[in-house]
Amino acid sequence: MPKFRYYSPRISRFLVSLLYHEAKRRQIPMTQLTDELLRKQIMGEDMEETRDAEESPLYPASATR
Repeated sequence: MPKFRYYSPRISRFLVSLLYHEAKRRQIPMTQLTDELLRKQIMGEDMEETRDAEESPLYPASATR
C-alpha cells in the first residue's frame, strides 16, 4: 500500500527565524503561531471566529493545540 505524503513547503530561513523568535516571545510552539497567522490572514476573520472553526470535524481541537 503506498504511503500518502502531505505537502511540506519550504520556508525561508529568514521567516523561520522571525517565527522562532515571535513564538518564543509568546511562549507557544512555532507551528501554532504559524497556523494562527496563516488562518487569520487567509480567512480574514477575527481569531475568536477562527478558534471556533477549529472545533469542526475538519480541524479537531486535539490536532491544532
